[in-house]
Formats: sequence, C-alpha cells, structure tokens
Amino acid sequence: MTAVAATVQAFFTERLIGQRRASPHTVAAYRDAIRLLLNFSAEHTGAVPCRLDFTDLDAPAISAFLDHIERERGNTIRSRNARLAAIHSLFSFAALRHPEHAADIERVLAIPPKRADQTIVTFLTATETEALLAAPDRSTRTGRRDHAWMLLAVQTGLRASELTALTCRDVHLGGSAYVACHGKGRKDRITPLSPGTVATLRAWLAEHAGTPDDPLFTTIRGGPMSRDALQQRLTLYTTAAGTCCPSLASKNVTPARPAALSGHGLAARRERHHHNRALAGPRLGHHHTDLPASRHGPQAASPRPDHPASNPARPLPAARPAAGLPRSPVIMPISRTRSPPPASAGPPGVGITTVSG
Repeated sequence: MTAVAATVQAFFTERLIGQRRASPHTVAAYRDAIRLLLNFSAEHTGAVPCRLDFTDLDAPAISAFLDHIERERGNTIRSRNARLAAIHSLFSFAALRHPEHAADIERVLAIPPKRADQTIVTFLTATETEALLAAPDRSTRTGRRDHAWMLLAVQTGLRASELTALTCRDVHLGGSAYVACHGKGRKDRITPLSPGTVATLRAWLAEHAGTPDDPLFTTIRGGPMSRDALQQRLTLYTTAAGTCCPSLASKNVTPARPAALSGHGLAARRERHHHNRALAGPRLGHHHTDLPASRHGPQAASPRPDHPASNPARPLPAARPAAGLPRSPVIMPISRTRSPPPASAGPPGVGITTVSG
C-alpha cells in the first residue's frame, strides 16, 4: 500500500467523519471527486489506484484531470471548482502526514479555481406562481402531492433536500401552524404557515395517513421523494404552465429556495412592511406629505433640533442642593468647650441647628 492509499483512507475516516463531522452529502461529493481523480490517473499511468503515489498526482496531472472533466465529461466551471476544492482538502490533509512530498503538495495547492460567470437569479411573479401551482392535476394523488409540496416550497423557501427529508411529525397544524426542518449547516428552522397552506397540508395528511416518522411526500412505492424526482416534476409542470404563461418558458425554475425568489414571498414581505409602518406612524425627523397643512406648509421644512424654533424658552428649574448633602435639617451635637459656628458658615440651602449640653 502506497502513501496515497493510506492517506485517502485516513482522509475520509479520520478527517471528514471523525474530526469535521461532515454531512453524508459532503462525504459523497468528496468521494466522487477522488474516485474520478484516481480512475483518470490509473488510465494515464497504467497503475492500479492502490499503487499510485504522490509523484503520479503532481500539479500537471491534476491540471490535466481538471481539463478532462471540463472538456470531455462536460462539467461546468462550478463543478470543476468543486472537484478542485475536494482535491485541495485532501492534499492539505496529506501535507501534515507526508512532509517528504511537501514540494509536490505545495504545487497542487497552488492551482487556483477558475472564474465563472455569475448567473442572475430572478424570481417568479404572482401570475407565474399561480400558473405553476395550477399545473398539477389535483384529481390524482400524484397531482395533489405535487401541489402540496410546491405550495409549501413557495411559501417557506425550503431547499430540495429539506423538502425530501420532511416527515409527518415536522408539520404542526395547530393554532400557530408551522413546519420544522433540520437543514443545511445542521441548522433547525421553523417557518410559519399561511391558512391556505395549512388547509392544503391538512387535506394531504388526511389522505396520506402515515405515521409521524413517515416521509411527508412519498412516491408510489411509499419511499421518500428524491431531489431528481422533485426537479423532474417541477420541469414537467413548468413546461405545462408555459402554455398559459409564456414568461415561464424563459426561466430555469429549480426547487432550491423558490419562496425567497417568488412573487408571493416578496408581496407578503412588502405587505408586512407597510402594515408595520402604518402601526409605527411617521418617523421623527422625516417630512411626510400626508400631514395636515396646519403643521407644515407645502414648502416648509422640518426645523433642525438645534434651531431656536424647535427649542422654545423654558423656565429654569429650581436650584437643587449640592450633591451628597442631605435635603432635611440635620442636628449636629457639639462640644461645650467650643463656640458655635456663625450662621453663615453652613452651605446655602442647608439648615444647621446646634444643641448644647
């Protein structure tokens, strides 16, 4: 067994699983990247993957592999950069275990990611969202299921992996209805539900009739839906809805956080904003045109806080005694041999009474 084989095994068992507690999706993505790299190197060197050494995985070989997956396999630049990130993570782990290959590892770590064009993420308007939600045939069980998860995705903005991982226990349809999920980054999220979504989910749960631990959205065989299934159904409904809403044909609709990009979510956010602003009233220091004319003229501006008009003369407050002195008269006993102090010796505002004997 070469140093590469032992390092790859320790990278997955010790580094990813033991130390970093990487999610199964991260482990699977890194596994696929390393598997493709080992197969490519084995084909070009003629050695079996367990016999490869770090000299076979130098910087030119890694660069050739990145060009191969981009040109021959048809991967995008983002996929290429994701494979390179997995290779960098592996070689960073190997640098601490095999310093004798530090020069080769350093050249591999110096390979930069390729810049990619940024895709403009748009949103669905209210008309497009309604057309998409009306596309499923709700006379069938599959159509009612797809309408339920699409409506839930539009309102809550759950990712595709979060939608497929939902169970019947995660949906709470009581007085304060909400859906709870354990999503990306090991974060627990709780999202409130609207009355329309509550009615749809209540009808679906009554039809689904599953146990609390069963998946919320199941296939015909009773298993959880996959991410590919969600994308396939969404593409089907997008094409069908494009006949009555042509603007959908030019958009790439994916199940990844559609609510944050939908017109329904934006409209609800704007409605909440205007409602809260109406309750709070006008902010101080800002001029509003809907104020009565008696307060502000059409061309009048609000006076500054330091302007004399905003600070009218007020009577000065009454003088207070010095700090630390009591406000009520104090009786102070003195010795018989000492003469009493003059009346003006005390501080102003404080009475001093002496008692002899």
